[in-house]
Amino acid sequence: MSETELPGFGEVLRGHRRAARLTLEQLAEVSGVSARTLSDMERGRSKGPQARTVTALADALKLDGGGRARLIGLARDGRLRDHWTRRSGLCELPRSVEDFTGRSEELIWLSELVYAESSPGVGVVGLVTGSAGLGKTTFAVRAAHSVRPSFPDGVLFLDLFGMSQRPLAADDALRLLLRALGVADQHLPADPHERASSYRSLLRDKRVLVVLDNAASEEQVRPLLPGGGASRALITTRRLLAGLEGVRRLALGPLPLPESKELLTGILGERSARDEESTLARLAELCGGLPLALRIIGNRLLSRPDWDAAHLAARLADEERRLEQFKAGDLKIANAFGMSYEQLADSTRRVFRNLAVVPGRDLDAALTAVVGGMPLADAWDALDELVDLGLLQDGAGGRYRFHDLVRLFARDRLQEEESASGREMLEERVTSWLLRMATMSGRWFEPGYGRPDRPDPDLAVLSSMAEADGWLRVNADNWLGALRAAAGGGRHSLVLDCAESMHWFSDRWAHGPHWHEVFTLGAEAAGALGDPAQRATQLNYLAWVHSVPPGDPGAVLRYAGEALELATRAGATAQVAWAHEYTAEALLLLGRRDAAIESSSRAAQMFRSVGDIDSYVQSNAAITKCLFDDGRYAEALERYLGLLAVLDDPGSGMAPSVVVHSRPLALLRIGACLRHLGRRAEAITALGEGIGLVDELGAADYRQADALETLASLLAEEGRTDESRRAYVRAAQVFDSFGDATASGRCRALATASAPA
Repeated sequence: MSETELPGFGEVLRGHRRAARLTLEQLAEVSGVSARTLSDMERGRSKGPQARTVTALADALKLDGGGRARLIGLARDGRLRDHWTRRSGLCELPRSVEDFTGRSEELIWLSELVYAESSPGVGVVGLVTGSAGLGKTTFAVRAAHSVRPSFPDGVLFLDLFGMSQRPLAADDALRLLLRALGVADQHLPADPHERASSYRSLLRDKRVLVVLDNAASEEQVRPLLPGGGASRALITTRRLLAGLEGVRRLALGPLPLPESKELLTGILGERSARDEESTLARLAELCGGLPLALRIIGNRLLSRPDWDAAHLAARLADEERRLEQFKAGDLKIANAFGMSYEQLADSTRRVFRNLAVVPGRDLDAALTAVVGGMPLADAWDALDELVDLGLLQDGAGGRYRFHDLVRLFARDRLQEEESASGREMLEERVTSWLLRMATMSGRWFEPGYGRPDRPDPDLAVLSSMAEADGWLRVNADNWLGALRAAAGGGRHSLVLDCAESMHWFSDRWAHGPHWHEVFTLGAEAAGALGDPAQRATQLNYLAWVHSVPPGDPGAVLRYAGEALELATRAGATAQVAWAHEYTAEALLLLGRRDAAIESSSRAAQMFRSVGDIDSYVQSNAAITKCLFDDGRYAEALERYLGLLAVLDDPGSGMAPSVVVHSRPLALLRIGACLRHLGRRAEAITALGEGIGLVDELGAADYRQADALETLASLLAEEGRTDESRRAYVRAAQVFDSFGDATASGRCRALATASAPA
């Protein structure tokens, strides 16, 4: 057998029967399919048996995974080929579904394609791409029916079997299309090039829409495209077919949630009145916008009238069993994904299933290389192949992500095709790499670290603080998931190192939603390692988390108190001092300014005693904040100016990274003091300089937002209305970034009020 002569359904069935050591009679007995029928199948007389028959055979042969999918796919191919070899109804457009929903913009795109202008000799071709389950064929059929009156010479539909093991050859497709256009068999040109020329000639003189469904490759469809004239071609494919030139492209995406719910309701018909709106919305959400998934769920409910939709929603909510719920008769979402999976090269299949262990929602080529155990260049190639087949979605900045159901399919493939020990090694490798990357990135911001002297050759290269900041933000879900996995696996040192490295970076991302979990895991790891000083450190970080506005003074006092007790017993003076400092933060939130000053002063003395100039300066800044909140603006201004002088003194002994972070905050405080003292012009200058430095740091938080609102107010008082309005808008944007809707609304209202009539 040549490489192109792949085994058909009968040969594959015979191979499985013999592997199971069954005679025809024995297989007939266990499957319920007659021995004569089985004999006809194996001899090729029945190439496309019905789905129920094939399912019974697969069950009897105990097939699963790829073997089962292959047998079912070959039978389906055979049924479809039998259909196309019948002379009647050649290339007739299939019926549309009554409950077709949404895709209004896409339907407009196709209607515009009908009347699109093109250069002489250039046929108008529309290409609809998208991953499995998105309803490309359903859309194409519906769209073709809607424009049918515009094509008086007919609408032709041809399945090119692009996802089967034997895609329809272009020459065979031309034969079918020419016959559908009225060319008798005896008049069909024998030469493929002549056949394609005859086809284009017929299309040029007619107004025909040719729908080429499920295309496999550029090579397959090029001979089937019109060469000019009023005829049009519409191609659907899971592949991008990037090599096709001069085509109009439409990338089909998942349905939005409202349209998903509408489609599900339409499928259910009268039955939908029995179910709660919230339940239908939840079911639609779990289908991820895939029309095939929605149809499967709708059909399951319709075929089982006594089923409770809420119970099905609860079953779908279980990720471990979700994918197996998406099956109804011969419709199964995993089969749709499996057809794409089977098209991949072996190495890319391994990458695809291994990517299921990535904890977050998206990934990049560097992480893919780790997952695949391959060079970066090979990782890019694998990602390109996965995107081309719709198994991954590509986004901005070189990021890629799974559809939720495709991720579950990848996880199932990993469990089926990889040993337990192999999966464990893979998870450990990915977890370790993510945490080492996160730790290295976090230490860019820590005094005494910064750029690593000897970078780990296994890690991605980060050449600046900005790159480290960017990596930590875009990969937050990944490294946080790895932190959870390491904590669950008892890898306490790895967890503690990562949590500790986040201390200085966390101040740049003060409103990050995950710091409580990061430092809680760090404290638990330190406890498991029997290190009270480190546990006190992590508890102090938790006290800081709860001091960030709006703040929870009770939680701050609780964590700082526990840290104080542990640090005192361990003799960790610096952590004792920080516990006093965070206690002062809580006291200030509670309005107890004198007590706060006393606690900060105690912390400052301790920091000085151990020679920690960086922390000493910060404690003095906290004391000055107490004075400011007490309305002692002149005194506070004098102290802030003194602090700024220390920050600007190269001989102060302060770490440069601490100076860079502290200087803009000092300028913002100076600006606030000057405002209260009526020195408006100086306040505007100080605030503007401080805000600019914060912008350079990329550390927008509540302090910058407050400063922008103050600056906007001062500019308005100076009559600088346009500048004031812009500052209010920026303040609103920063407030929005950390979820302070009240402050954001206030600033937007003030911006609107200052706009010219």
